[in-house]
Amino acid sequence: MRLKSLPSLKEKKRYVIFRIHSESPLNYPNVRDAILDSLANWLGQNEMAKAKIRIIKNLWDGREKIGFISCSNKFVESVKVGLALIHQIGDQRVIFQVVRVSGTIKSGKI
Repeated sequence: MRLKSLPSLKEKKRYVIFRIHSESPLNYPNVRDAILDSLANWLGQNEMAKAKIRIIKNLWDGREKIGFISCSNKFVESVKVGLALIHQIGDQRVIFQVVRVSGTIKSGKI
C-alpha cells in the first residue's frame, strides 16, 4: 500500500513567465544554460534544490521569446532576481522581463 502525502503537506508551485528582449532569435539550450548558471550563482546549489526549479521546455516560444519556469512559492522573488542578473547569452546582449507569476500554466499563458 502506497502512502499518500496530505494536500496540506505538499509544497505549492508557481510559474514565472518571462520574456527575453534581444535583437535576434535565441535557441532553447543556450537560454536554459544561461538561466541555470545565473540561478546557481545567485542561489547556490543547496537553495536551488530547495526551490525545485524547472524550465518547461515544451512551453518555450522561440519566436516570441517567452518561457515558463516552475519553482516553489517561497523562492519566486529569488528566481526573479536571478533572471534579472542575466545580461548576455553567448555573444548577444539580452534583457529578461518577468511578465507575471501564476499558480497554473493555463492562467499564465498570454
